[in-house]
Amino acid sequence: MKIYVDADACPVVIKDILYRVSQRTGIEVILVANQPLNTPRIPTVRSICVSAGFDVADDHIVSLVEKDDLVITADIPLAAEVIEKQGKALNPRGELYTASNIRARLNMRDFMDSMRSSGVEVGGGPPPLSQRDRMDFANALDSYLRPYIK
Repeated sequence: MKIYVDADACPVVIKDILYRVSQRTGIEVILVANQPLNTPRIPTVRSICVSAGFDVADDHIVSLVEKDDLVITADIPLAAEVIEKQGKALNPRGELYTASNIRARLNMRDFMDSMRSSGVEVGGGPPPLSQRDRMDFANALDSYLRPYIK
């Protein structure tokens, strides 16, 4: 199993957690972005720079993901595509997207988009990651990876 990261929007603190996990476990972490990334010199960490464009990085991740691979993303449509390919998706706040909860997340996302399109002002996005969010992410990641660690 591999971990793919939707790296353009992934917080640095989450990437740092993933680097440490990769170094400790040997699980490959692949960051996909549409700009060059600096990654630590860890043999199991690498980055892929794709061309700029709408959903180019997302499409590349979907093309690579296989059953049981984990994708780190807050992008709900990307998470839905990953789940369709029998992969798993975890957001930076520690919520594991599953076949049973992704449809509701997509519906809410589409509803909010419709509200914004009709001129209704809707919130300013999620708050910055808290220490609790970081801990929730690390715990969810550890729980998911436990069966894959030798």
